[in-house]
Amino acid sequence: MWMTVGERRFAITLADTEAARAFAAMLPLTIDMPDLNSNEKHAKLPKALPTNTIRPGTIRNGDLMLYGSQTLVVFYLTFDSIYSYTRLGQVDDPAALPKVLGSGTARITFSRD
Repeated sequence: MWMTVGERRFAITLADTEAARAFAAMLPLTIDMPDLNSNEKHAKLPKALPTNTIRPGTIRNGDLMLYGSQTLVVFYLTFDSIYSYTRLGQVDDPAALPKVLGSGTARITFSRD
């Protein structure tokens, strides 16, 4: 799977979960994702996905998660969290994410190819 922000394209490895498969079935998807807490982009998906929440403790730069059943979250910094998420996948090489996503809203396209 791919995530494209402007001219940058990032490979994403999907988790082996029902939620990740349901997310992949929605693609292609272009969505405007506002910033939250200067560490993540988030947006409401067109429909709810199945959930299997975990409390990861540490969120990693590049984590692609589902908050609740309908909020897609792309994390671009590593930090500790008490919140629960359903894992969707991980950006394979997330080092450039903080710079590419920047502050404010980012238009992000998720696609299979």
